[in-house]
Formats: sequence, structure tokens, C-alpha cells
Amino acid sequence: MPSTITAEKTALRAAALATLEGLSSQDRQDSDRALFRRFLALPQVGQASTLLLYYGMGVEPDTKTLFSSLWKAGKALCLPRCLPGNQMEARLVQRTESLIRHPYGMLEPGEDCPRLEPAQIDLALVPGLAFDRAGGRLGRGGGYYDRWLAGFSGVTVALCRQAVFFNALPRLPHDLGVDLVVTETGLYGPSHSVPLESGA
Repeated sequence: MPSTITAEKTALRAAALATLEGLSSQDRQDSDRALFRRFLALPQVGQASTLLLYYGMGVEPDTKTLFSSLWKAGKALCLPRCLPGNQMEARLVQRTESLIRHPYGMLEPGEDCPRLEPAQIDLALVPGLAFDRAGGRLGRGGGYYDRWLAGFSGVTVALCRQAVFFNALPRLPHDLGVDLVVTETGLYGPSHSVPLESGA
């Protein structure tokens, strides 16, 4: 029943957050390096012209370190901007100085950043507290990405620390997964259920 799944997801969110907060700074840095190396090496990233990223904060991967590499590679980068009603939009970002602080604490594009439609974006990097082998995602519960991804037809990718990577996560009908889950040691998803060889 949905109520049971909802309760299970709430408990998993608390457990995943506690696990992530328990990682040392060095553990997070080592994890970030491995995740970013694999992400930048993905052929889907190489083929994408416009990408939606997120500005990692707190226990999330420090994704802002990806920005310069992708800009140097000639990529156009967007970041999400929160809207009323738990909605979001993607706005083009050409420099981090154009970001502003949202009341929730994260950095997001300002009104001066051009808005892009989902159809204009080739690949979206999707955040989450935990992911599973089939691309299942455990978000923070706001539903922002589920609503935006419902209208997105490009490639979806997640960066997941091995410490919060599960064989299977509970899902409700409206929960949308991702095409590819990148961990420190492998690549997973509906078509990638076998981990890559170390160093691949």
C-alpha cells in the first residue's frame, strides 16, 4: 500500500542521510573524484551539448567542480530554479557569480539567466539521497524533479556514493528513476546492471 511505501521511504531517507553525514571529509573527497572521473568519461556526456546539473551542497557530491571542465569542453550548463507549487525550471548558467541563495539554502540561477525548455536539454544530472541498481531514486520528498522529469526525454544520470547504493528501493507510481547510476566502482541502471571493471 502507498502508505506503507511512504513510511518506508521516510525511514530510508533518514538512514541514508545519517550514513552520508557520517562519512569523513576525506571519504567524500575520494568519492567525488571517482564519481566525477566516471561521469566525465561517459559517452552520453561527451555527446551532450546542453546539460542540466545541480549545485551540490552538504552531503551531496561537490558538483560545482564539474562546471569548469564542462564549460571548457564547450558544453552549455543549466541549473534548476525552484518555483511555487514544488515545480522547477532549468536556466542557463554561464558563470557561478550569477547564482543566488534560495531560502532553502541551495544556490540557483537568478531571473537574469535564460530559461530553457526540457526539449533543449540533452542530459540531466539528477540528485538524490540514494539510488538502486535499476536506476530507482530516493529523493528528499519534495517531488520537484519527478514533476520536471515527467516532461524530459533526454538522458538522466545520477551520482551515487556506494555507501547509499541499494539493490532495490521502494517506489510509488509517480517516482521516476534515472537511466544511469554512476558509483565509485560501476555503472548501473535498467540497461547497465553489471558493474564496470575497476578503472574502466
